[in-house]
Amino acid sequence: MNVSAAVKFCLLVTFAFLVVVLLAPSAAAQGALARQISSGGQGVFQPQPPGGDGVQAPEIDDLGQDADNNDDPNGFVNRTLPTAQPGNGNSVHAGKKAKSNPELNFAFDGLNFRQQRTANHGNQFSVEPPDQGLCAGNGFILESANDVLNVFDASGNQLLGVTDLNSFYGYAPAIVRGAPNKFGASVTDPSCMFDVASQRWFHVVLTLDRINVDANGQSTSQSLSGLNHLDLAVSDTSSPLGSWTIYRIPVQDDGTQGTPDHHCNPNGTPAGRTNPNACLGDYPHIGADANGFYITTNEFSLFGPGFNASQIYAISKSDLANNLSSITVFQYDTNDTPAGGLPGFTVWPGQSPSVADYASQAGGTEYFLSSFAVFTGLDNRLALWALTNTQALNSGSAPALANSIVTTVFYTNPPRSNQPGSLTSDATMNWPVGQCIENATCDLFLNGIPFGVPEVIGQLNSNDSRLQQVMLANGKLWGALGTGISTDGGATSHAGVAFFVITPQVTSSSLKGKIVKQGYVALNDASLTYPTTAATPSGRGVISFTVVGPNTNPSVGYVSLDAIVGAGDIHIAQTGAGLQDGFTEYGNIFGSRPRWGDYGAAVVVGNSIWFATEYINQSCDLATYEAGFGPSFGSCGGTRASLGNWATRITEVTP
Repeated sequence: MNVSAAVKFCLLVTFAFLVVVLLAPSAAAQGALARQISSGGQGVFQPQPPGGDGVQAPEIDDLGQDADNNDDPNGFVNRTLPTAQPGNGNSVHAGKKAKSNPELNFAFDGLNFRQQRTANHGNQFSVEPPDQGLCAGNGFILESANDVLNVFDASGNQLLGVTDLNSFYGYAPAIVRGAPNKFGASVTDPSCMFDVASQRWFHVVLTLDRINVDANGQSTSQSLSGLNHLDLAVSDTSSPLGSWTIYRIPVQDDGTQGTPDHHCNPNGTPAGRTNPNACLGDYPHIGADANGFYITTNEFSLFGPGFNASQIYAISKSDLANNLSSITVFQYDTNDTPAGGLPGFTVWPGQSPSVADYASQAGGTEYFLSSFAVFTGLDNRLALWALTNTQALNSGSAPALANSIVTTVFYTNPPRSNQPGSLTSDATMNWPVGQCIENATCDLFLNGIPFGVPEVIGQLNSNDSRLQQVMLANGKLWGALGTGISTDGGATSHAGVAFFVITPQVTSSSLKGKIVKQGYVALNDASLTYPTTAATPSGRGVISFTVVGPNTNPSVGYVSLDAIVGAGDIHIAQTGAGLQDGFTEYGNIFGSRPRWGDYGAAVVVGNSIWFATEYINQSCDLATYEAGFGPSFGSCGGTRASLGNWATRITEVTP
């Protein structure tokens, strides 16, 4: 079918055709590796007073000093595939901006860069991006980001205060600056879920250990040992405010600590590194069905170049909800059951908004979706994955993993997104970190460099074409991904959204998916990045995203979504107040490798959907930023910190 021709009469493109491709599903229960994991401590919220303003050394957790230097010429870790290059997107007509937001119920600002940097007396690094972990239920809203979390009530009131993730998981502070500096474990990539059936809260992070750790859990080196683990915290009650039981699941997959040996590539063997062939359990995400709790990762070599495959971890949900002292974890390597001849990449597990939405077929089924354009550049397929017979988890046995291919509209990897003034030095705009680097006096104070260096207003990373959040609701799988898109007849390409509503069908011997609705969401004058998708039990959905463009500061946007008409008009829920002005976009600090997001989050509570989106909520000029080069340097009156200004917005809508 000629996709471009099909969209010429549409403002927001949807497709009525149904395409199903069924492959003989590959099943592997016998291929699952079983491991016993003991509980490893208690997690509690430990809000501490914030630290002061100003820039200190070091500000950045430069894991790249000895980790995967082949990924980036400046040595910073870059966990994307080299094949995930931006492509020419489909040519479509742009959507309309809505004139009002009738579905919007309530919104408030969540966590921000300043809170992250100053948490726990300031014993934190400057961190981009703020990977989003939002969950909600029982009147609570828990938001986590790199590297802090907080709990609010449904009116946006803080119930405890900002807690750093290191403290929550029982680690030493990320950094205690002194002579010498002391470093705790590196904690990243938070995800969160409230499970209605078990009335438990689940929170997961990836943790990387340092070399030469002392009895206090600290090292005088930032270097990594190679050991890394998924830390899973499960609330002991239906409230997130009490204690949590923590399980630490090793994921270095080099044959140590009960892990399989996936032969990941080393990059030399510096002194103190205990696991030179370590893999990395990157980008963990979580889901659940009636029987199990599931975590997926993208497995890269930690120190050398190379991607292995997505890993899937399945655990009995009742064992976790009962906070057992030991749990069985089943691990699946998607290399063993490739989809379309390729391993899984970002195999995103499904979540369900209600108990009635769990898939009971084939002894209980958990669904996953993943995409292909990160390998191929341009593609029109999704991989539908299923763990069947998940009730086996309740008796200590492994479900079976299968996959099939669903044919879809074409999608590709989006290019970076322009913000106002990107790639120019516009003296009329406020981008004080970049302007500081260009000023000799300010750059000396910020970076210790006694001269100014040219900079430009940076672009934002638009991610690649990996799936971003999957939900099983009303008998359908709902998901979306970022794609390159053209709204000017193919002359240029920018970032848009491709969405999919799929009816999965599974038995003990077959798996297939039927497209119910799919299409694109795009604007003429702005990019839409990092989409998240959620749908209520009645089949009313929302896709949320960041809106940014040459005339639009990073803002909060969303569209309604259903299985009949597809996506609605584009709503701007909160307009950005200024430019993204963070250290990763500047060549003289981070090699001009801008970060933005990594992922957002959306959750269902009753008939409403809450979503958390990154945007910019402040702006200030260079003089205010400099603040006389005193102790308030970089704070802009307490609205940001010296190296960044990201913020998050938590929004409730009833679609």
